Amino acid sequence: MALRSHFRPTLLAVCCAASVTAHGADAVLELDATAVNAQATKPLRNAPVEEYAGGQVARGGQMGVLGNQDNMDVPFTMTSYTSKLIEDQQAEDVGDVLLNDPSVRQSVGFGNQSQVFVIRGLPLSGDDISYNGLYGVLPRQIISTDGVDRVEVFKGPNAFINGVSPTGGGLGGSVNLQPKRAGDTPTRRYTQDISTDGRIGEHLDIGQRFGADNRFGARLNLSQREGETAVEDQDQRSKLFVAGLDYQGDRFSVSTDFGYQKERVNHLRNSVQLGAGLTDIPRAPDASHNYGQDWTFTETEDTFGMVRGDWDLNDNWSAYLAGGVKHTRETGFYGTPTLTNAATGAATMGGSFIPHNEDNTTFMGGLNGKLQTGPVSHQLNLGASTIWTQQENAYVFYRGQPTNIYNTTPLPKPTAVTITGGELGDPGVTGKTRNRSIAFSDTLGFFDDTLLLTAGVRRQQLRVENYLYDGSTSGGVANPANDGSRSALYDKGITTPVYGIVYKPTESVSLYANRIEGLSKGPTASANAINRGEAFPPGRTKQIEAGVKYDQGTFGANLAVFRIEKPSDGYLDSNTGFYLRDGEQVNRGIELSIFGEPLPDLRLLAGGTRLDSELKKTQNGTNDGNHAIGVPTFQLNASVDWDVPGLDGVALNARMLRTGGQYADQANTLSLPTWNRFDAGARYRFKVQEKDITLRMNVENISDKNYWASANGGYLTQGEPRLVKFSGTVDF
Repeated sequence: MALRSHFRPTLLAVCCAASVTAHGADAVLELDATAVNAQATKPLRNAPVEEYAGGQVARGGQMGVLGNQDNMDVPFTMTSYTSKLIEDQQAEDVGDVLLNDPSVRQSVGFGNQSQVFVIRGLPLSGDDISYNGLYGVLPRQIISTDGVDRVEVFKGPNAFINGVSPTGGGLGGSVNLQPKRAGDTPTRRYTQDISTDGRIGEHLDIGQRFGADNRFGARLNLSQREGETAVEDQDQRSKLFVAGLDYQGDRFSVSTDFGYQKERVNHLRNSVQLGAGLTDIPRAPDASHNYGQDWTFTETEDTFGMVRGDWDLNDNWSAYLAGGVKHTRETGFYGTPTLTNAATGAATMGGSFIPHNEDNTTFMGGLNGKLQTGPVSHQLNLGASTIWTQQENAYVFYRGQPTNIYNTTPLPKPTAVTITGGELGDPGVTGKTRNRSIAFSDTLGFFDDTLLLTAGVRRQQLRVENYLYDGSTSGGVANPANDGSRSALYDKGITTPVYGIVYKPTESVSLYANRIEGLSKGPTASANAINRGEAFPPGRTKQIEAGVKYDQGTFGANLAVFRIEKPSDGYLDSNTGFYLRDGEQVNRGIELSIFGEPLPDLRLLAGGTRLDSELKKTQNGTNDGNHAIGVPTFQLNASVDWDVPGLDGVALNARMLRTGGQYADQANTLSLPTWNRFDAGARYRFKVQEKDITLRMNVENISDKNYWASANGGYLTQGEPRLVKFSGTVDF
């Protein structure tokens, strides 16, 4: 049976002082006992769930209002990837880590470089990733992993678990990042890395506990990288500073995290928009070819911070309170090619300059407790959360110019303005959102907790305000109606329940089922609709899931079947001129994950997902029964990491990604073919003058395969070219 306790025993040593007194032939030995206590550091309160053997994946993670949970005890599935995996694979951002998950595939944002993660066939944006359970704190677009200890992936809708996300995404799953904390052993680590295209990086990680009983801890991460990426003529600069401080008392702990991240990418290779009238998907250009223009760029600058306190009220009840803020400054000059001829690669590329500012303030708090009523145990959870978001935007769009995604020539920076909105130097407020919620759940345990029944509910109040752009023009003509006034308001409450069951016939097997919902704010009628500005109520996504989990101690596996119903985003009815919200998307799937160390010195991450999507109640029934856009028919992952026998400190790794076909249009006339990608790597760990040194090499997309990775949103995202990464780490 696996040991799952976080308790660290106190070492008790007994030292004896002896004196001998001689009395003739007799000798008396007298022992004076002196007890000496070597005080061990207490486990961190709210500490991460322990890892499987091999250290790549943890046994569970933070599940919102439920707190830290072991996967075997809850009717949901989560995979938690550790800092060891991040370091061994040289994963620079969250996207690099999530490549390991067979339920997740990736695309980029519409016109920018933001990472979008498709979980169980539904997209999750970086805006909807939480930090230590708190929404609205993390940077936008690209999130560095240099200050991250765990990347936790929850599978399925999660309105009850976490509350509605800031933008209403993550209906197929959510991601939570756990910050690094100082451990018992001081951390003094420096890493130097370089890629084959000359991008150089440095990362300093320092942490230590101090004070009486090591109650205080500090962890500092500083990193920067700069240089060309594997895409031709594209360069990227990134800077990160994250400081984590914590105090661990007997019944109280507090932690704070402050961070700053700046990312800039020049000469963007964006996704490709499909123009009207296409009858085929173009072949993917050369993997490293850049069909963007050198005047394009994106720059994001995020300053963020949060504080969290945890109290043990008694042996059975605990409370927590957390709050955070974030300020984002984002700007960019973008250019997305719109394909007009699939055979020749002919396209048009306009341009847009879009400044964006964002301020978030977020809080959450709650109680977790245990009760016993006769033979029935209760795990009670009460939580509340709120988030305020204010967005400021402006834009200018430029007339398109002819280009080609295969034979791309430089274009002049566009100057012919088509439409504008707001003041570029001082963007006005275009959106305000306030989400508030309160949740309660009870998990009832029967027969010594071998049967667990969970029931819960979250009441959420969504207030969404939209504002017109002040001073917009179209074709050089001012629109007096756009005066910055409020154009739409939605302020209503909605209740999302959850039901789940876990049955554990043995210590190593859990059978489970759940019904859970997701929630997203409703769309707003477009400007060319008769009901322009009408805000629709939130959309309720529903999931039914059942499965089995296996925990052998050193490795585990999950098998799940699920059905997700998601309402459509709406459309403009060409017959009536009204913007309508009708229709739904249904995703059905079966999902398998295997992880841990099934054999000594052999670590495995593998699995697959089979997906079937269907559209219902589409406009005029035209596309009823068709597959949804950007949902692959299947996804397969296999990753091994092996300590080579006889070569102390040497390890080899390999990974295979295979993704089935997916449609790029609702009519299902345009489809992407199945694609494969292969990665490999090696590392060598040794000592020099009692200092640990680790050398690593990883090769991504070994064959330099040309492929379209995703059709999410009807845009084509190309797979990354071959990239070789080297790094060296010294623990000093």
